[in-house]
Amino acid sequence: MASKKQTGASTAKKQRALQSVIEAKDAKAKPQSSQAKKKPVQAGARKEPTQLPKQHLDKPGNEHDLALAPRFLAPDYIGSEKLADMVAIVTGGDSGIGRAVAVLYAREGADVAIVYLSEHEDAKETKRLVEAEGQRCLLLPGDVKSVRFCEEAVEKTVKQFGRLDILVNNAAFQLHAASLADISEEHFQETLQTNIGGYFHMARAALPYLPEGGSIINCGSETALFGSKELLDYSATKGAIHAFTKSLASNLLERGIRVNAVAPGPVWTPLNPSDRPAEAVAEFGKQSDMGRPAQPEEISPAFVFLASKVTASYINGAILPVMGGPRG
Repeated sequence: MASKKQTGASTAKKQRALQSVIEAKDAKAKPQSSQAKKKPVQAGARKEPTQLPKQHLDKPGNEHDLALAPRFLAPDYIGSEKLADMVAIVTGGDSGIGRAVAVLYAREGADVAIVYLSEHEDAKETKRLVEAEGQRCLLLPGDVKSVRFCEEAVEKTVKQFGRLDILVNNAAFQLHAASLADISEEHFQETLQTNIGGYFHMARAALPYLPEGGSIINCGSETALFGSKELLDYSATKGAIHAFTKSLASNLLERGIRVNAVAPGPVWTPLNPSDRPAEAVAEFGKQSDMGRPAQPEEISPAFVFLASKVTASYINGAILPVMGGPRG
């Protein structure tokens, strides 16, 4: 039986093969005319980057390869033990939003298990960052499309830390396509089984261990609300995630387990540089309401808010938009 690392590497190789098909079509396509740019808006504790590099990454995308490192440390965020003595699993926790969430969960007193595909260097750095906050961290490489891997990830977390209080479903596969006809069945299934299948598998595996007061937080998207003409399959799965969130919230309410989702707008993570050509990456997020993409540290506090029994005990089935504006 293949090891979890081998399984993750195999999936990453398959994702790169799917990526190469779309890239070949992009090379033949006519360039689109540029749209008017918006002036970037800064509304936080510190100014965030507005100029992105022209850079393209191979799937699944490593954060340490990005020319502009995403900001995830949230240095102005002061922890107050909102998640003290709790244990969380964060899928896709090696980089991007997942890494930012893992860091803040640790800052709030939680031990964190990181589920990731094959980005071992990024995952080890996330583990170092969690431990620097004074908490324990467990790395769990594997593919959330596998039911058995999801079950084993939960079992190993509970064995290591003795409990499980929070599940953050965040792992995702995204690959644009100009036309519905360009989305192969393999491409479609990779998106479907990773984005909604993985969420379903992880939630089902975690359920026997979640106590009253526990929570599940799913990462949705603005594409679930507004669609995206070149992310047909991805948008569909994000819409499914929003519906799954509301349905599961009703299903688990009597057990005292809350289920909510965060719907981010454009965020600077390895996901988009591993999806778009370099020239398009440099323009990423500039058409958003704020005229720039968010940094992961601007999204992660929402995951703390929804996980904490102190701040969100009466919030269930919510889709919290963190999009920089009403239209993202």
